[in-house]
Amino acid sequence: MAPDPVVVCLGEALIDRLGPPGGDPAVDVPVDDRLGGAPANVACGLARLGTPVAFAGRLGQDAIGEAFVSLFAERGLDTALLQRDAERPSRIVLVRRSRDGERQFQGFAGDEGAGFADQALDPVPVPQAQWLLIGTLSLAAPCSASALLAAVSQARSQGTAIALDVNWRPTFWHATADPGAGPSAAAKAEIESLLDQAALIKLAREEALWFFNTDDPGAIQQALPQRPDVVVTDGAAPVRWQLGDDSGRQSAFQPPTVVDTTGAGDAFTAGLLHRWAAPPHERIRFAAACGALVCGGAGGIDPQPTQAQVEAFLGRVS
Repeated sequence: MAPDPVVVCLGEALIDRLGPPGGDPAVDVPVDDRLGGAPANVACGLARLGTPVAFAGRLGQDAIGEAFVSLFAERGLDTALLQRDAERPSRIVLVRRSRDGERQFQGFAGDEGAGFADQALDPVPVPQAQWLLIGTLSLAAPCSASALLAAVSQARSQGTAIALDVNWRPTFWHATADPGAGPSAAAKAEIESLLDQAALIKLAREEALWFFNTDDPGAIQQALPQRPDVVVTDGAAPVRWQLGDDSGRQSAFQPPTVVDTTGAGDAFTAGLLHRWAAPPHERIRFAAACGALVCGGAGGIDPQPTQAQVEAFLGRVS
């Protein structure tokens, strides 16, 4: 039996269909299908690092669902909260990659008219844990939004802290949206309801500006009633953080090679939660190393490091 989870990761598990560098994943070949989805990425990253973790989400009764079941078993995740859907397929996200490894989410494949399994998430009984890790994409569909909000309410009532990765992806809200667009007023209001309840918030710099008109994590902390811990990432630029009364910057580590940046932020989140008991600057440094190492391979899960690999990397860059 899997040990009781320290972290419960709730949300989407899906396929990232990576197009050829510089090409269009909808029409160009070869494409590279990789298991992904931010909550699934974080769950697998935590398990690889050695933190007991459970995944709560919904997958189709299809080959993608079976691949995730095998992956979760291999990583040792608790899957008691994993749902399967006989009517809706697992989601495929089309990911356009630039020649330098940067990526952009441009749409979906696989929908047969009933939507995707992750949109039909049923309510989830959240077990006792230190953290409930969530994103915002579940808010984009009524059924999954209801399940997410119920899970957050239950978690807070039982003393489980909420870790929120904003992870704004406009195409999940409107399939034809500009991938670089900011949130609509309606989406912003829904996401703000989660920002007001989280104990830890991770945002990209552009997300911080959209929601708070500042990228200063200290100012964001003071703008929210619960005074959460705040981490603001900015690609290859330094990470800025406010953890309790401590603040600082952490320069991004340069991986030996950059193959694909998909999942780097999720690896960062996994590293941060895994090392939460360490002093603040050590948490951020460890997390930054996790993010860098994932860029050395394709997809957000396969290249995830073990704790020993992260420590070896930090030893080399010290």
